[in-house]
Amino acid sequence: MIRMNKRFTVFILSAVTASGMALSGCGQKAASEDVQKNAESSAAEDSSEISETEAVSGEAETESAETEAVSGETQAASDEAASKDKDADETVKAEAEPAVEIDGLEYIGSTELDYAQCFTIDNYEGGYSLIDIPESGRYLVVPEDEEAPENLDEDIIILKQPLDNIYLAATSAMSLFAAVDSLDNIRMSGIRESGWYIDAPAEAMQNGDIIYAGNYSEPDYETMIEEDCDLAVESTMIYHTPKVKEMIEDLDIPVLVDRSSYEDHPLGRTEWIKMYAVLTGKQEEAEKFFDEESRIIEELERVGNTGKKVAFFYINTDGSAVVRGSSDYIPKMIELAGAQYNFEQIEGASASIPITMEDFYASAVDADYLIYNGSIDTSVKSIDDLIKKNELFKDFKAVKNGNVWNTGKSFYQSTDIVGRMIKDINIMITDGSPDEMTFLSKM
Repeated sequence: MIRMNKRFTVFILSAVTASGMALSGCGQKAASEDVQKNAESSAAEDSSEISETEAVSGEAETESAETEAVSGETQAASDEAASKDKDADETVKAEAEPAVEIDGLEYIGSTELDYAQCFTIDNYEGGYSLIDIPESGRYLVVPEDEEAPENLDEDIIILKQPLDNIYLAATSAMSLFAAVDSLDNIRMSGIRESGWYIDAPAEAMQNGDIIYAGNYSEPDYETMIEEDCDLAVESTMIYHTPKVKEMIEDLDIPVLVDRSSYEDHPLGRTEWIKMYAVLTGKQEEAEKFFDEESRIIEELERVGNTGKKVAFFYINTDGSAVVRGSSDYIPKMIELAGAQYNFEQIEGASASIPITMEDFYASAVDADYLIYNGSIDTSVKSIDDLIKKNELFKDFKAVKNGNVWNTGKSFYQSTDIVGRMIKDINIMITDGSPDEMTFLSKM
């Protein structure tokens, strides 16, 4: 028998609580998940056989030019409102409880998450862990020499260790496996070797340690069966091909859907390393790695805002400029780096928002720095290439001053080191050495 409890029992004595009832960023985004991704990314998928609607970089779940899932602005507003309520003498008491009580297992605590909001991990004696990914599923990780408890709820999916024949179609997760030396757990990839812009999986595919088993929408079921696939890790793009998900499950292969792209904070995406570490038994390594990445942010938080303005964008095939919604994680990166995002006024239900070139001009002509999203559009390699997209760029302050930068192709696949992108932006706005940068290069 399983008894569901609230993770926190909260008693609120306040007249102003409506704003606190809003869904979190992850939950709110899930409400509109069925909205399709951008045509740009789909074209890139066709040309390079990348498994998600990911442009050449492999992470277009958060880089759509059309409306995707609702951004995390509700969470930010909710957090701010909650803080104000506390200042108004609101009394809050919380008593920690396990999210799920499982007969036969003793709860020993939950994994501490500093930034991630889209999953939880409850731990039990004997090495058992229950992973809960709202809108995706609940997964009980069972140690190799142990048995699954009886009388589990039917919706709980059993993941029996060792999990060493994983099919990975959620491209952004590969770097997290690599960061804790767990590529041995990945046997099949949802993109070909040519689609990888990070070294570890490309080398593993060259060596035959990881093989191509079809993309997310057309997996090679025969290969998955022959390789004794024990888990399919998918991005949310799998929901656009529900028959594929059902087919994989009909083969008795559990499906775990990664929702890291819906995290509001950039380190929230990196913190998914803790979830994948549970699958591979590398929790200590994951904690150490994440702490090191977090220190990069902590150091930058002491820098303060420089007042410099930064625009992050790319030009779509129809000539529109695709920018990020103000509550997306990219503007948060810019803020953490000590700069101001040029499109703070743009809000909405999409992380990536196409606007007319005229509107882009009005907001970004005076930007101190332009960052072109080369992960989506690889055609712009110089300022001349940018001007060919639109002559209006000649008037831009950043173009005149030579402050136009480009992201590398590996940006969206490098979920493990997003903190270094923040550091790159800080180096850029403080005139530091480009030699110290990981992702950015000056045009």
